[in-house]
Amino acid sequence: MPKINGNEIRPGYIIEHDGGLWAAVKVNHVKPGKGGAFAQVELKNLRDGRKLNERFRSEDKVEQVRLDTKDQQFLYESDGKLIFMDNITFEQTELDADLLGDRRPFLQDGMVATMEYYGDEALSVRLPQKVICRIVETEPVVKGQTAANSFKPAILDNGVRIMIPPFIGAGEDIVVNTELFEYSERA
Repeated sequence: MPKINGNEIRPGYIIEHDGGLWAAVKVNHVKPGKGGAFAQVELKNLRDGRKLNERFRSEDKVEQVRLDTKDQQFLYESDGKLIFMDNITFEQTELDADLLGDRRPFLQDGMVATMEYYGDEALSVRLPQKVICRIVETEPVVKGQTAANSFKPAILDNGVRIMIPPFIGAGEDIVVNTELFEYSERA
């Protein structure tokens, strides 16, 4: 695996640090008035979800890890485990449902998601960026409420609350961005 300097760490990089695999969530480059520059990095453990703030100087060497990715189809959830299937080999993989966190409601039956592997160990799953959801409940349209940035609250069929434009009503399908939890467009 390639070694990189501590100041080359970018958000999204996976590094091996303190005997674990960590994803760089936020990186802030600091140049104090006295002393050398460093990168203040917020790391998230890929195995147990712990967070860590660490300083890396330019002379520090860290190992960057490349994860293998495979597209797999979501089958079902059982006892807090998500079951996915490889569409080519038909092998099934289990992942903790906690790994998805807030994005769990957007996982739909039959959805194809991208699994990330370190060797043979499944570490995480990435959902498609855009998912189609149905609006179950929202406020009725108020005549004259056409201001450019006016939004109203809505509840989706998966129970998630988001803000939508005023011209969309209950029963309509919309496209939701799963990373930002925002309305994207009509379906």
